[in-house]
Amino acid sequence: MKALATSFIAGMAMLTGSALAQTVAITGGTVHSMGPAGTLENATVLIRDGKVEAVGRGLDIPSGYREIDASDKVVTPGIFAAFTQLGAVEVNAVGGTRDGSISGDSPFHAAFDISYAINPLATTIPVSRIEGITRAAVTASGGDSIFAGQGALIHLGEGFDLVTTPRAFMTASLGEAGSSDAGGSRAGAVITLINALKDAQRYAKSPNPSDWDGVVSAMDAEALEQVVTGKQKLLVHAQRASDLLQIIRLKQDMPKLDLAIVGAAEGWMVADKLAAAKIPVIVQPFDNLPGDFSMLAATQQNAARLADAGVLVVIGDTGGDSHNARLVLQYAGNAVANGMAWDKALAAITLNPAKLYGVAGDLGSLEAGKAADLVVWDGDPLEVMSSPDAVFIAGQEMELVSRQTELRDRYLDLGGDQPFAYRH
Repeated sequence: MKALATSFIAGMAMLTGSALAQTVAITGGTVHSMGPAGTLENATVLIRDGKVEAVGRGLDIPSGYREIDASDKVVTPGIFAAFTQLGAVEVNAVGGTRDGSISGDSPFHAAFDISYAINPLATTIPVSRIEGITRAAVTASGGDSIFAGQGALIHLGEGFDLVTTPRAFMTASLGEAGSSDAGGSRAGAVITLINALKDAQRYAKSPNPSDWDGVVSAMDAEALEQVVTGKQKLLVHAQRASDLLQIIRLKQDMPKLDLAIVGAAEGWMVADKLAAAKIPVIVQPFDNLPGDFSMLAATQQNAARLADAGVLVVIGDTGGDSHNARLVLQYAGNAVANGMAWDKALAAITLNPAKLYGVAGDLGSLEAGKAADLVVWDGDPLEVMSSPDAVFIAGQEMELVSRQTELRDRYLDLGGDQPFAYRH
């Protein structure tokens, strides 16, 4: 956790001194703090030096603070996209912009570090930012191994250094996806995972790359040492209830593992067991059809049932999409429409992702001392027609402009005295 905190502080340092020095008072809004203050009507949020200074009703606004009137508006923490490829993949059809995975002939897989590939100028980042996304977990994906590699946490603010926590988590696959990379059987995927983790334990005792013979390469064994000691979270992609039970057994056999599950379409069937094992899940509430034999029991009530059972539920795009991180708000709204409490759905895209990735001490709620990531909405943020009026990341107000808005404005009116390139 000390390493996580150091990385977070280093990532925050990219913001300019003038940005950190902003003093802002957001007044009159309905504030869903997601913290001890709860929900406050006609409340004020004070921002100073990139942090939340205070949240409450009837607060005195110090001299010199710029005021933003949020009357009849909603204020929430910034939205945390919990499983994306933002900045790692920009144009799916162009190989030169796809850096989210490596091929099977690579000498490493678990050691693959996505943070080296993140492009801070990717057009998908401002597209997501103006919809209220302030933080994201960027995952590696695919490849020909059960291990996709190590993911990173990023902020979506300005500057070139977006990575706040490199190597924040490892991603692996069991179930149907994992079996195809481990000989064609689910059993093969589980055995491969267990032996890879044992390889990491063995390699840590005698690190010698020139004399190494293991299930995984020496580079991968060295990377996985952080997983087996519990210093790095392991996200395991699985859908079928029986696969989820295997992950629970893995936790029982290796209690140091810090596990979370991505997918869990049939999670509601074993929700009590997941809650007892304290294994969080990242779910896609739109999953309600048997897209394959791993999801025969998929239901849009999955998120609600898991949350009601006491599981830490995070809502995200479990496919790791790079273009539509902003849709996480609609996913959360859909979960509410299918039985999830509204406040739990909002937590699932703000505070819960921060908890899952171990950064809730700095992110996920509006509390004094935390990073001033917040959004002022013109309505209910889980309603499809609502949009941000203001977005702050670490206390810096973001310009609500993306390539899409610029194209809209450029071609909205083609009449009048326009440059030649703009004309019909």
